[in-house]
Amino acid sequence: MSTDANASKVDFKDAPDGPAVDQDELQLRNLGYNQQLHRTWHLLESFAASFCAMNFIGGVRTGLFLGLLAGGPAAVWSSFLITIVFMMITALVLAEICSALPLSGSIYIWAAESAGPKHARFVGFIVAWWSCTAWMTFAAGNCQTTANYLVSQLAVWEVEFPGGISIGNVKWRALVWVISEVILVIAIAINRLPPRLYSAVFKFSMGLMIVDFLLCVIWLPIGVSKTYGLRTAKEVFTQTYNGTGAPPAWNWILSFLFTAGTLTGFDASGHIAEETKNARIVAGKGIVTSTLATGIFGFATTILFLFCTPDLDTLFSLSAPQPFVQIYALALGKGPSIFMTVLAIIGLILNTSVAIVAASRLIFAVARDGVLPLSGWIGQIDNQGQPRNAVTVMYVFGAAILCTILPSQVAFYSLISAGGVPTIAAYGLIGLLRLTKTPDHFQGSYFYLGKFRKAMYAVVALWCALITAVMLSPFFFPVTSETFNFACVIFGAVTIFGVISWYFTPEEKWLRRDQVEQVFESASHRPDGTAAAH
Repeated sequence: MSTDANASKVDFKDAPDGPAVDQDELQLRNLGYNQQLHRTWHLLESFAASFCAMNFIGGVRTGLFLGLLAGGPAAVWSSFLITIVFMMITALVLAEICSALPLSGSIYIWAAESAGPKHARFVGFIVAWWSCTAWMTFAAGNCQTTANYLVSQLAVWEVEFPGGISIGNVKWRALVWVISEVILVIAIAINRLPPRLYSAVFKFSMGLMIVDFLLCVIWLPIGVSKTYGLRTAKEVFTQTYNGTGAPPAWNWILSFLFTAGTLTGFDASGHIAEETKNARIVAGKGIVTSTLATGIFGFATTILFLFCTPDLDTLFSLSAPQPFVQIYALALGKGPSIFMTVLAIIGLILNTSVAIVAASRLIFAVARDGVLPLSGWIGQIDNQGQPRNAVTVMYVFGAAILCTILPSQVAFYSLISAGGVPTIAAYGLIGLLRLTKTPDHFQGSYFYLGKFRKAMYAVVALWCALITAVMLSPFFFPVTSETFNFACVIFGAVTIFGVISWYFTPEEKWLRRDQVEQVFESASHRPDGTAAAH
């Protein structure tokens, strides 16, 4: 929490009537912080932060093949429907706590306060480590995913590469690494835009995703029908497949690795809460609406691609790092495939830029609370009201993570696979803590869940526990040194680092008891300043 001991508490009931931004500043002061970041964004930007970070069409293109390996088409569409339902419940639970605590770096503060003052500090340290790991690896992974689209054109045009197009070829890995690093620089550069211009980036990114979707809906089926042919309804809705070697039941459940992964990251709206007007209402709306929109568009895209992909034997024989580039070439021709590839690359670069927005606000919040080395420098705000130095830190860590591509692609993939685990684990922990520690608090939330809250907290805890188990599970069986999922090791190590940080960091440095209690008490009040009944 804030180290400003002079931050005073202001009752909303004593505040003069004024625009939403005045109420935002008063609520921020009640929570122990002073307004530092610009506050110029609205519901559209809040929605876009999560909607673009999840990137429904990019996420489906990237993960669909994992779902097809685990259960086949029947598992993919059915698991997606289940995921929409449970992720919507998760989004509602996070919107409830977000409304009470609309702060930058939201998720670790949500978790800390959900634990109550006694355990807040311990939980806050662990979830802060989880969240920083998740968002930083997510941004780095996006850069490598984007690079795969570009280099896949070499396979489409049958360009010979020294040593072959293979992750076992160090020259190939070096090429992918260089391109990934360049993409990261571009995404970071976009984050240097002033807030009002970055608002246009949000809007352009959303527009580009819809254009990409519409082209796939209209152009791709026509091309497929004239070439290798559409899949039948029977194939799409009933065909099963076991490409993982897991027992049949677990093989099917592994399909949630794709569906849940596509719908993870909606907490981004909360991370920009201090830059959003009327944040108490708007940030929660951004979480809920972006999750619903991503679920609907993601499911529609999944069904579309299930009808438009080649048969599974052909699909799994494609050699490009991003098979969709070859699918576009087979269906539309080599020339048009370049256009679709460029569209996907631009979309992913913007997607990465939005992820950096969320990640940098998280880093800023942790630094503002004083726990990071060089916190004073990292937590500085530029004259545009942006955490410019936190963005620089994001670049340094992202560039370092990408360097793991060079010695071993397996090492890099292990880092990236670990990226989704901490976020889902944090969602589930918040649900569990709300159920067991603070079920009757934060009743002043605009999204208060009322009599259904305890059931929803329990559902979120159980659902996220299942998805965490899926993400930590080996994907291919039998398990060997080459197929072992190091996500469990990385997640365990990050958790241990969080515990060590909690143990050795003096209480007066971060999350002091009096600060925790101030936030807890303030978040339990209604906007008019009256205490909610517990």
